[in-house]
Amino acid sequence: MFDVVYFSNVSENTKRFVDKLGIPNHRIPLYPTDQHLQVSKPFVLISPTYGLGDDETSVPKQVIRFLNDPVNRENLRAVIGAGNTNFGDKYCRAAEVISRKTSVPLIYKFELLGTPSDVATVKEKMELLWKQQ
Repeated sequence: MFDVVYFSNVSENTKRFVDKLGIPNHRIPLYPTDQHLQVSKPFVLISPTYGLGDDETSVPKQVIRFLNDPVNRENLRAVIGAGNTNFGDKYCRAAEVISRKTSVPLIYKFELLGTPSDVATVKEKMELLWKQQ
């Protein structure tokens, strides 16, 4: 199974969702002064949406820095979006932008902390993606 790489801000909503998955994971550092994360094997990225969900500001800067590393970008296999339906049509926009710019599939979107059903669905989708590789 692929590992999960995720970004979570100080609210740790995304972290709490990832913890429920029980899948090996790596957190993208919150602060630029933290050590850079480089992942040398295939992974699935989980990213929240920032700002107002505009294409230019929706992807957290930390995620952009992480994906600007050629090794990380090469090993990205899919993206999952974390968001808030209050954003309307911009719900999980960061994952849409990442998917479009990296040409990897957006395999799922979940709201806030996710539900038990979201956790089960993500596990199923990741297993299916693994089998397809």
